[in-house]
This record gives sequence, C-alpha cells and structure tokens, in this order.
Amino acid sequence: MACLLETPIRMSVLSEVTASSRHYVDRLFDPDPQKVLQGVIDMKNAVIGNNKQKANLIVLGAVPRLLYLLQQETSSTELKTECAVVLGSLAMGTENNVKSLLDCHIIPALLQGLLSPDLKFIEACLRCLRTIFTSPVTPEELLYTDATVIPHLMALLSRSRYTQEYICQIFSHCCKGPDHQTILFNHGAVQNIAHLLTSVSYKVRMQALKCFSVLAFENPQVSMTLVNVLVDGELLPQIFVKMLQRDKPIEMQLTSAKCLTYMCRAGAIRTDDNCIVLKTLPCLVRMCSKERLLEERVEGAETLAYLIEPDVELQRIASITDHLIAMLADYFKYPSSVSAITDIKRLDHDLKHAHELRQAAFKLYASLGANDEDIRKKIIETENMMDRIVTGLSESSVKVRLAAVRCLHSLSRSVQQLRTSFQDHAVWKPLMKVLQNAPDEILVVASSMLCNLLLEFSPSKEPILESGAVELLCGLTQSENPALRVNGIWALMNMAFQAEQKIKADILRSLSTEQLFRLLSDSDLNVLMKTLGLLRNLLSTRPHIDKIMSTHGKQIMQAVTLILEGEHNIEVKEQGLANFLQRARQNIYSRNTWASKQNSRSLCHAGQA
Repeated sequence: MACLLETPIRMSVLSEVTASSRHYVDRLFDPDPQKVLQGVIDMKNAVIGNNKQKANLIVLGAVPRLLYLLQQETSSTELKTECAVVLGSLAMGTENNVKSLLDCHIIPALLQGLLSPDLKFIEACLRCLRTIFTSPVTPEELLYTDATVIPHLMALLSRSRYTQEYICQIFSHCCKGPDHQTILFNHGAVQNIAHLLTSVSYKVRMQALKCFSVLAFENPQVSMTLVNVLVDGELLPQIFVKMLQRDKPIEMQLTSAKCLTYMCRAGAIRTDDNCIVLKTLPCLVRMCSKERLLEERVEGAETLAYLIEPDVELQRIASITDHLIAMLADYFKYPSSVSAITDIKRLDHDLKHAHELRQAAFKLYASLGANDEDIRKKIIETENMMDRIVTGLSESSVKVRLAAVRCLHSLSRSVQQLRTSFQDHAVWKPLMKVLQNAPDEILVVASSMLCNLLLEFSPSKEPILESGAVELLCGLTQSENPALRVNGIWALMNMAFQAEQKIKADILRSLSTEQLFRLLSDSDLNVLMKTLGLLRNLLSTRPHIDKIMSTHGKQIMQAVTLILEGEHNIEVKEQGLANFLQRARQNIYSRNTWASKQNSRSLCHAGQA
C-alpha cells in the first residue's frame, strides 16, 4: 500500500509548493501598477538564494510576464528595473533556469533595455546579461548577432564603475576566437578598456585585465597594439608587470602573467625580455607551489607550459627555478587518501581538481622536456614518473589522456630514453590501446609518438610490429585528417627502414598500390614527401628491390611517372624523387657509377621540365 500512496503524496506536495508560488505570479497581472510593483519586489525577496522557488516561478510562467513588463512603455522605470533584477536572480539558479530564460528571448529584451536613459535600469539589465552570458549554456554568438550592440556597449563603459565591470566581464566571457577578437578590437576595445586598469575599483581593474588576456591570446595584431599603449604615461606591459608583484592579489598576478605570456607568444615581447625572464616566468612558477589553491596551481602550470613551449632557454630557466620538476610531482597526489581527510567538502574539492592537476602537470612536463636531454632525464627520474604517464594513458578524462600522450611524445624524442625507460615500462602497449579507439586530437599525438617508437634503434619496434601496427597505420593513411595521414605514412616509412623483406611486403600488401597512388596525389606536401620516403626505404637493398619490383614494378614506375608529370615543386622532384630513383636504379640495373650519376642527372632535369 505504501508504494501505491507514494505518488499521490508527491503530487500533493508538489501541488502545495506550486500553489504557494502561484500568488507571486498572479500579482503580476493586477490592474493596479503599484500592486504589480510591490508584487515584483516581493518576488525578488522570495527568490533570493531559493532555487526551488526560482524553478517554481519559471514553471508557472513568471518569465514571459516579467519580460512583458520590462518592455512595456507604460511601465515605470522602477518597475522595469525591479523586473530586470528578478530576471537576473532567476538566471543565478541552475543551468536549466538560464535555458528557460533564453527560450523566452531574454537577451534581445535586455539589450533593448540598454537604450534607456536611466542608469539604474541600464545597470540592472547589464547585471542580468552578465549572469546569462557567463553561463556555459549561453551561445556567445548571441552578443554579436546585432552589429549595433558592441559599439553601444563601448559607449556605456563611461557611465559608471558598474557598467565598466559588467561590460568587461561580458566581453571576457564572449570573446572565444579570432573573429570575436577582431570585432572587439575594431570597435576600440583596447583604447576604451586600457584606462580601466587604473580604476579605483578592484573589480573593474580585474575585469579589464581579463579582457586583455582574451584579446591578446594568439593574436599578434592585438598584442602588438598593447605593447605601445600608454596609460597615464606608462606603457601597458609595465602596468602588467606591476600587477605581478607579490603584494597583489593572486588572481591579479595570474591574469597579468597570462597577458604578458600571450603577448610574448604572439611575438610582441621577446622571450629574453626581462619582463618575461625575471617577472612572468618566476611568477608562474610560484603559482605551482603547494601554498597555492589547487585551481591556482592548475592555471599557473598550464600558463607556464604555454609560455615556455617553443623556447629552449625558457625551458632551461624554468627547470631550475624553485625545484619546479620535483614540485610538479605533488600534482599527482590528489585526492589525498580518504583516511587523511575528515572534511567531506575538502575531499569533494580534491576530487574535482584531481584530473585538472594531472592534466596541467603533464602539459608542463611536456613543454619542459621538449628539447633538452638533461631536462628529460630529470623528469623521467622523478618519483614514479613513467608509471604515472602510463596510468594517464588510460584515464577516463580525454583531456588527461591527451596531456599524458603529449608528455610521453615529448620524452620520446630522447634516443636514450627510447632504449631504456620506454622499454622498461613497455610504453608501447598502452599506446597501442590508445590508438585503437580515440578522438582525432589524441590520435594525432599518439601516432606521432609511434613514429619515434618505430625508429630502427628502438627496442619497441619489434613488439609493435607483432601487435598489428601495419594495418593500423595503413588505416591512418586513409584518414580525412591530413595530420593523421602524415603520421601514418611517416610511421610506415620508419618501419620500412632497414626492415626485413617480409615487413616490406606486408606494408605494400596492406597499403595497396591504389592507396599509394592516392598518397602520391595528396594535396598535402608533407604526405607526398613521406610517401616518397617510404618508397625509398622499401627499395633500399638489391634483393628487396628485385623482389618488390618483380611484383609491383609496373605500379611503382607508374607512381614515378605520376610525380614527374605532376605540378610539384623542385624540392619534391629533386630531393625526394631523384634520390629515390638514383638509389633504386643503381641496384636494379647494376650500372657503373658514372652511368648512374648521368642517369640521375637526366631524371632530375626531366623532373624540372
């Protein structure tokens, strides 16, 4: 009987809750404007901090009525303002609340409200827009649909510190790529926001700083402009450096470091500039220490990884700053053992950030070890490092797996490590599993690393061959992704180098001459060059040449003709084809040295013609 009564009881409770909320909505339809205003004010007080009440009011249809009142010319400014405040409060609930507001077309209504002359109403609309646009369910493009919105927002920046804070926050959340950066830049974002960095309001300074970080990211045009901007007689980079100082809030230090990092990566600041070497880099290393909050350590490590990624000297400096390599090992110790945590909230916090910490550590290790052999050695010798990377390859989080593969790829550039640590931990096994079923972004890095493991001096080469790598790599050459085609054919080229006849035959059989022709006709130059390299390695010794040419000679010579007659540059025809033909014909026809050279020269000229 209990089971039978459960549903009616729930329905009864739901009806009571809905009924208790309905009177708020009913008052919005009262003919007396003062009663409507008081009803909205009472609704505002009822929904503060009460997500259930917010959900009930949305279900009961409060949003369309509030939007109607907000847009009515007969509504008083006070009523419009209160409606905007309530809508903003509803948006602060769950993501479903925001979706419901978007479905009611709240954004156009609020943007229309920004045309009002009343500052309080404008601020209320902006506050609500800020809340909606910072929600992950809101498409950023909604800000750019109407071309008049951005210039109007720029004009509103001067109205008050609240308009400055809210508009900068909207910009920083809705600037998601080069197109958005260009729109904001062309409408004077740099000039309009620069002076806000000296505002008396900390919130305004921070939001302005965040705006510059998203505007400068991978954008040389914006970054070059920022370098020369003067604010109260001081260049912008100098202001950013001041904000890096230890006495400034951590959030400000981190965001300033991001701005300088992005400007450096965009080529606006030299990597050997003191503001990078002596200020930005040490600040980011500080953010990786145990004393910082977990989220700060994540952001610090990821930004530092991006800063040093292309520069050997910065990698060396970072590696010896504050024992960074050993410091990063602590990133893998979260969450702490359950027995050591008595605070459930702390456990939940640790669990939430554990994936992000591992991802950040792998990224930074990958950047640190990108070029220097000594740094790679230090990383691998860090406690349980190889075990952690191998474990990372099978993580549930795609981002952690990708970061682990990148880290492993960076370390695989070491001949010594390929022969020792990589073999000791049988890294090829989990890597082959990753290659079986993974998103393209992981496949690109994993297949690139496989190219290194298939080099002739790698002990992993033989077991990889035995695990069915030929078929897998031939499959990659058929991918629509050019990077995967390059890596697939590159790995086959490495596999064929000084290989046994059986392996070469397997490659030709699995690849098929039809696919070989497709690769030689590929629009990507890298694919073409690596395919020529594969052919050269397949035809490397006389016995192999005799065997392969007896079965595939006609097709291979057709491939040669395809290259000669194709519209390829000199590099392809001379460096790739001529070298291949010279070596091949020397072995096939056993001509004397002089004749071989003459033949090679004639083919080179034919290629140029």
